[in-house]
Amino acid sequence: MIHNLLQTIRERCEQNKISLTPVLLIASVADQRLIVLHKKIEWSFSEEQKIIISTSRFGVGQQSGSEKTPLGLHRIAEKFGDDLPAGMVFKGRKVIGTVENEPNAAIAHRILWLEGLEPGLNRGGEVDTYARYVYIHGVGNESTLGKPASRGCLHMSASDLIPFYNQIPIGTLIWVTKSRLDQTN
Repeated sequence: MIHNLLQTIRERCEQNKISLTPVLLIASVADQRLIVLHKKIEWSFSEEQKIIISTSRFGVGQQSGSEKTPLGLHRIAEKFGDDLPAGMVFKGRKVIGTVENEPNAAIAHRILWLEGLEPGLNRGGEVDTYARYVYIHGVGNESTLGKPASRGCLHMSASDLIPFYNQIPIGTLIWVTKSRLDQTN
């Protein structure tokens, strides 16, 4: 089950000297799902939520310009959209309109900006997740959720994203994997 996946995440945290956060997110490209885990003690968690997402239609990859979803250990580096109503459309992390006027908006509702934590894999150089502007965010057209459709980011519905945004603090760890959540790695 998820136990072996948690062991892999623990090893990566220890290798990179990263402390565990009270909430741990795991995004599965294979399942097109993100789970929210709350730490009970040490590396023991309770699963709080499973959210339908959409990852890249180009697959997984680390390279700048690839528009692929990056794998590995990340954290929520910044958040945009505090106290805004649902339906806001963003460009360059600034509000430029509403989904009512732009129903196919690429970035909507809220933004959680990801930062890679593994040098050479998703941090630094041509593989830097943060420099690639990889986010968790909403979209205008939610019909693509549950299947690969993004250009590298993780998409969520507004109804999931807004409460998620309010619940998840900056600094929260997120593990992005191509494996299924019910498999070993």
